[in-house]
Amino acid sequence: MKYIEIIAEHTSAKNIATISEKVKAEDFRLGGIGDDGMQQMRMLVSNDNVQLALDTLQNILGAQATAHIVVLSIEAMLPRQVEEDADKEDSAISAREVLYEDVERGAQLDSNFYILVTLSTIVASIGLIEDNVAVVIGAMVIAPLLGPNLALSLGTALGDVRLIRKSALTLFVGLTLSTLLSIFLAYIIPMETSSKELLSRTTASFDSILLALASGAAAALSLTTGLSGVLVGVMVAVALLPPAATLGIMLAKGHIMQAAGAGLLLLVNVVCVNLASKLVFFFKGIRPRTWFEQEQAKKSMLRYTIAWVATLLILLLLIFTRIYQ
Repeated sequence: MKYIEIIAEHTSAKNIATISEKVKAEDFRLGGIGDDGMQQMRMLVSNDNVQLALDTLQNILGAQATAHIVVLSIEAMLPRQVEEDADKEDSAISAREVLYEDVERGAQLDSNFYILVTLSTIVASIGLIEDNVAVVIGAMVIAPLLGPNLALSLGTALGDVRLIRKSALTLFVGLTLSTLLSIFLAYIIPMETSSKELLSRTTASFDSILLALASGAAAALSLTTGLSGVLVGVMVAVALLPPAATLGIMLAKGHIMQAAGAGLLLLVNVVCVNLASKLVFFFKGIRPRTWFEQEQAKKSMLRYTIAWVATLLILLLLIFTRIYQ
C-alpha cells in the first residue's frame, strides 16, 4: 500500500475524490484549505493502482503550477492485511516515477561512483591474481555497476533519451576506468597470470551468456517488485567487473589472445544484462504516461532491442569461431 498526498487548489477536490473511487482507494481524506486556496488531500492506494492514480492525477493537475503529488511508503499497517491481500501487495509492480527516481540516482557519475569503481577494481584485481574467490566476491559487493545498467534499460523502455545518454556514459566510464586501472596495477605489481580465477575470465562461452541474461532479468525484477537489489547487484558486478579487470591485466602483460577473450566476455555480458532487463521492463508494462510518449518509447525499444540482438548474434558467432577454430 502507498499513501498519495496531493496539494492542489481546493476546487479540484471533487475531481480528486472521483479519482480515488476510480483507483479503489482504501481511504480518502480532505485536509483544511490554506490561505492560498490550496488544500491537502490524501488517499491510501494499493501498489497495483498507484501508477493509474499518479497518471490520472497528473492529467487533472497538469495545469496547476503550484500543485504537488507525493508518494509515501508505508512501513506497517494495523490491522494486518489478510494473507491473500499481502501476497498480492508483495508481487505488485512499483510505480514508474518511483522506479525512475531510484534508477536515475544509481546512474549518477559523481565522486562516489569513481571511488567505488576504483576500490572494487583494486580488490577484484588482487582477488583474480591471488586466485582468491572470496576477495573477488568482496569486490562485487562494492562495485556500483548495477545502477547504470538498469538506468540504460529503463531509459529505453520509457524512450527517455536523456537517461539513456547519461547511463550509457556512466557505464562506459565505469568499465573504462576499471580496465585502465587494472592495466596500471599490472604494471606496478609483480604478478603471475596463471590463476584459475583470472584465466576463467578469458573465455566467453554459452553458459556465460545464460549467466548474464539471468543477471539482467533478476536486476529488473528486483527493481520492479521492490525487493532488495543488493544480491542482484553482486550478480551484475560478477558479470562485468572481473572481465574488465582481466582485460586490463592481460593487456598490460602482453597476452593479446587472452585479453581478446576477456574483452569478448565483457561485451557479451554487457549486451545480455541490458537485453534481459529491457525485456523484463517491457513485459512488466513499464510505459510512459502519455500516448505520444508511449509511441516514442515503442520506437526506441524496438531500435535498441534490434541493435542489442544483432550485436549478440555477432558476438555469438565470434564465440563459436573461437571455440571451434
